[in-house]
Amino acid sequence: MHIYIKNMVCGRCVAAVKNILETSGLKVAEVSLGEAETESSIPPEKLKEVNNALHKLGFELINDRKSRIIEQIKTEIVNLVHHSGEAPATNLSTWLAEKLHYDYTYLSNLFSEVEGTTIEKYYIAQRIEKVKELLVYDELTLSEIAHTLGYSSTAYLSSQFKKVTGLTPSFYKSVKDNKRRNIDQL
Repeated sequence: MHIYIKNMVCGRCVAAVKNILETSGLKVAEVSLGEAETESSIPPEKLKEVNNALHKLGFELINDRKSRIIEQIKTEIVNLVHHSGEAPATNLSTWLAEKLHYDYTYLSNLFSEVEGTTIEKYYIAQRIEKVKELLVYDELTLSEIAHTLGYSSTAYLSSQFKKVTGLTPSFYKSVKDNKRRNIDQL
């Protein structure tokens, strides 16, 4: 049985969900960001038990199609920004439409309607959080960060960073009490 799960953003989330499913006595075929596959169907009472366990850790089952699509959009963007290590070869709208097999206008309108923000703003928020992470780690120069995340220039990255955070990247890096947000809270 295929189930969709909201708020999965990292490998630890995958491990936690897999643990919940196995602890509930289900045979797990596969768990990935935003979804899980069990080897057999899940009875309604067991599904409710799993949902309660997921909810305690900040996850929840997704039942309707629109919510699944929105979660897929978020998952693809999180994967792209935080796990792939490269920017898409095409623009975001074309990339998402190809990945999810929906017209981008439909995806954009649905996302904006339900989330109250645009896909582009969500993508920018994810990129800025990744920039913050890389600045704190202090392993790459700003130029290398810009290249890694697909920014056209260091100046554009700096400009977008300041617009979103109110700080320049160099000032942010120098502040010891960095206020990063969890990616599932964006």
